[in-house]
Amino acid sequence: MGKKGKAAARERREQRRRNVTLLRAVPYAPHQRWWDSLSLAPSSAGRAVAVVTGANRGIGYEAARQLAAHGLHVVLTSRDAARGRDAAEQIRAAAGVSVEWRRLDVTDAASVGEFAAWVEHTHGGIHVLVNNAGVNFNRGADNSVEFAEQVIETNYFGTKRMIEAMMPLIKTSPHGGRIVNVSSRLGRVNGRRNRIGDVSLRDRLLNDDQLSEELINEMVMKFLEQTKQDNWFSSEWPQMYTDYSVSKLAVNAYTKLLARRLLDRPEGQKIYVNCFCPGWVKTAMTDWEGNISAEEGADTGVWLALLPQDQATIGKFFAERREISF
Repeated sequence: MGKKGKAAARERREQRRRNVTLLRAVPYAPHQRWWDSLSLAPSSAGRAVAVVTGANRGIGYEAARQLAAHGLHVVLTSRDAARGRDAAEQIRAAAGVSVEWRRLDVTDAASVGEFAAWVEHTHGGIHVLVNNAGVNFNRGADNSVEFAEQVIETNYFGTKRMIEAMMPLIKTSPHGGRIVNVSSRLGRVNGRRNRIGDVSLRDRLLNDDQLSEELINEMVMKFLEQTKQDNWFSSEWPQMYTDYSVSKLAVNAYTKLLARRLLDRPEGQKIYVNCFCPGWVKTAMTDWEGNISAEEGADTGVWLALLPQDQATIGKFFAERREISF
């Protein structure tokens, strides 16, 4: 792509950002606020409940803050107790919002089980799950896979573990439950700059008839085995932030697979699952080198969680409130 092409692409991205900023300022109309009707239902115990993982800072914090500002009760989770409590207190300082903190480590099956039991006992279930908890140890031009196992365990297996634990607790409603997975364009199967070089694997990941949980798990385990043997370079994995990109590739594939399983649920028991890329966000994860704020980065995820039922989608990948390809 030449200089003119890059400049045009940059201008298109900036225009999308400006458009989303304008849309974010438009309040939801009363008939669009499906979560308000849940609090009025005889069987409902208060506000609609949203769980946001890894929410003591960055995109997770902003997602929690925005959902609370829209009127949902937010359970903000964090591995770090002090930071989690502080984050909840900061959000609670705004008038009219409802938020509480709970410790959760998505890499620990016991922690996830305890959290699910607490949610069921305390709230009877949830309406929205935002899987944000994630790690990336690379910065700038770095591309180390030293922490690949932790990255895969947190970003992919942690997300899957939370979905498996919380899906039975998603309350039935005419509006459907919502699962939103925070992902990345770096994990696109056919991304122009960062796609995997194994054509056969690419084809299988994109083919609904061949996509399976076994295939996704085999892919990440093969990658981890090669990182231990220090021969992962030869397998044409993504070239940028390789371990993080593979983890998000797995999240994207699992989102598609889960959507296929949920597609035929009857009305009243629908669960809409989607993933989104927040963009290059100025957070601690990027050493504050991003080009958009955490508020902007969280927007598409919040938008997906709150879409009216007649606009709700399933098994899609989004960025800047528009669908993009896997």
